[in-house]
Parts: sequence; structure tokens; C-alpha cells
Amino acid sequence: MHNYIVNATIQILPIVQDKHAYEWVDEAITIIEASDLKYEVRPFSTELEGPYHQIVDLFNKVNEHLYAQKCHEWICNLQVQIRSTGDITGEEKIAKYHFSS
Repeated sequence: MHNYIVNATIQILPIVQDKHAYEWVDEAITIIEASDLKYEVRPFSTELEGPYHQIVDLFNKVNEHLYAQKCHEWICNLQVQIRSTGDITGEEKIAKYHFSS
């Protein structure tokens, strides 16, 4: 895959039995914060921007962490928008909706 910037979201949905779901999500966000990727935590998912291979690596790190920490069960959604000819950013996609208050 190319090295252009892709726009993505990751969502962790723990099916919990041992602790509050937000605690597992917080652990995933800690891994995201330690990455070199641009990110923004949102109420339902975390938006990501970076090279495709780094996004996929981060997805794997989050899942490996949850597994290693014995999270009982979870759903992990990853959405990635890829442009074959250049970067695609979240800002580009929503710029027309910005307004001043």
C-alpha cells in the first residue's frame, strides 16, 4: 500500500463481565495516544489520520493489548478511507461545514 495519509476511525465495543466498558476503551485510547498518528477522541469512535500501514499496525496493537489483558470479549470496528492518488484527511471532508459562533 502507498504512504499517503488515510482517514480512519477505530471503535472498541467491549462486551464486559469484569469491569466497566469505559476502562477498556481508556486502555485502547492510551495506546492510540502513544502512537505518532493524528487522532481525535469522539463520543462513539476515535478518528485517525496517518499512513495506511501505521493505522493497521495500531489496530493490531489495540487488539493484541485487549487480548493480553484478558478482555473477555469485544468488537473492534475499523473504517478506512483510502485515496490511491494522494492524501485524504478528515478536515478536507468536513471543511465546508465549519462556521464561527
